[in-house]
Amino acid sequence: MRDGVFKTLPNMKRIQKVSLILCLLSFQIIFAQTDSAERYKLKIKIGITYNSALNYFGRIDSIKSTGIFPQVELWISKNFYASATPVFINNAVQTMDYSGTVLSTGYLHTTDKWITNLYLLKPFYKQNIRLMQSALKAQTGLSISALTHALNFTFGGDVKFSDKIDFGATAGVDHLVRKEFESKSVLVIDPSIYVYAGSQNFSSSYYKNKAGLLVLPGSTEQINKNVTKFNILAYEFSVPVVYAKGKFMALLTPSFIIPQNLVTGSGNIDVSESGENMLYTTIGFKYSF
Repeated sequence: MRDGVFKTLPNMKRIQKVSLILCLLSFQIIFAQTDSAERYKLKIKIGITYNSALNYFGRIDSIKSTGIFPQVELWISKNFYASATPVFINNAVQTMDYSGTVLSTGYLHTTDKWITNLYLLKPFYKQNIRLMQSALKAQTGLSISALTHALNFTFGGDVKFSDKIDFGATAGVDHLVRKEFESKSVLVIDPSIYVYAGSQNFSSSYYKNKAGLLVLPGSTEQINKNVTKFNILAYEFSVPVVYAKGKFMALLTPSFIIPQNLVTGSGNIDVSESGENMLYTTIGFKYSF
């Protein structure tokens, strides 16, 4: 299922799709079928997630950071939740550096045939940090999954607010395998394929020849133009594995991401994206009270 330290780049490149809300949902959605019969009014969950290679849909920089995200969730009911997630960054120049906290709230509804999630998140980052998503002021999104015996289909969209408004879209397919054991534990394996798309804002420059007057020579004028496109950003293949027993859950998700439509700036690194096909892993643990 689905959720770095970067040089500050313009517009779209400064806004990272926040993987924290996705990690939360990876636990909750995969495990939802195991406790759908449970009725509770209030539940607290604490957990921690590790990401081996922070990236923006395969876009990276030379620092190559990892991330650690402790998390506290409050489930007001089976459907309504709120969470607080501190962000800690590790790389060659930072060791467990606190970068800020992401607050989120949402509505998650699960039936035998549908999963619907609506969320809103608000990050609070430290000033002058070199975190790619630090330009993000707020994000909201909606995803809907259709569940069938063979395959599950997910479609979603999000809106990111910063100095500009960016739009994102997600489509994916997965096959969930669930195994219950006599020890009352559950193992879930969910091979998934996803495609991510989003708006890209960047500057484009070109030269225009201007004709001269009479015998006067012409001239060449450089034109700078702001361009907005909606493109496929990446393809991702992942295999989330969740083990749950009692109030404890563990998550391991190896992922392989293939970035698409990298923005280039004619050799200018300040307006160019660096990306590569990459394998990374998300590891998480969670305990419910």
